[in-house]
Amino acid sequence: MSKPDTLSELAAHLDDALNEDVREHAIAHGELTLTIHRDRVKKVLRFLRDDPACRFTTLIDICGVDWPSRSDRFDVVYHLLSMHNNTRIRVLLTVAEDANVDSVVDIYPAANWFEREAFDMYGVVFDGHPDLRRILTDYGFEGFPLRKDFPLTGFVEVRYDESQKRVVYEPVNLVQEYRDFDFLSPWEGARLVIPGDEKAQ
Repeated sequence: MSKPDTLSELAAHLDDALNEDVREHAIAHGELTLTIHRDRVKKVLRFLRDDPACRFTTLIDICGVDWPSRSDRFDVVYHLLSMHNNTRIRVLLTVAEDANVDSVVDIYPAANWFEREAFDMYGVVFDGHPDLRRILTDYGFEGFPLRKDFPLTGFVEVRYDESQKRVVYEPVNLVQEYRDFDFLSPWEGARLVIPGDEKAQ
């Protein structure tokens, strides 16, 4: 049986079993993607783990995607692996900035740090998580660095102050007067005149 046939049969099986929980499914790049309702995430993932035809017992990753112009701003994406069937599946749900997603730590213990990372980077809150706090950024960090509206420079600068003999936090201060913007493509390069070039003519 070829891989596309296997994924098509799996998609049909999931449509029958999770008809009210799955909004849509798609097969692309040799992988099945299920788009589900946000409040059904625990039911769907438990089924994918325990159903004999699925056996997605390994959680590979949980990640986020930011779509600032949408009302449901974030995608939360779960990547699962069935080593028994040698199959991967992607489960996707959408969530608004002010809404929460149920934690799946009780289904996949590996979700613990993945959910903390999604919270830290995007601000997605996972209800029922045993220890939902930042995992990559520093204590007192403001904002969520992977949101598309987060400034590239950040809000504070961290440096070691030799006179105080400690690490200090200061507001970012970029001096613009001496910066030269040529707005050229990096492949074309800036047409700068270097001292000595006149000798070549």
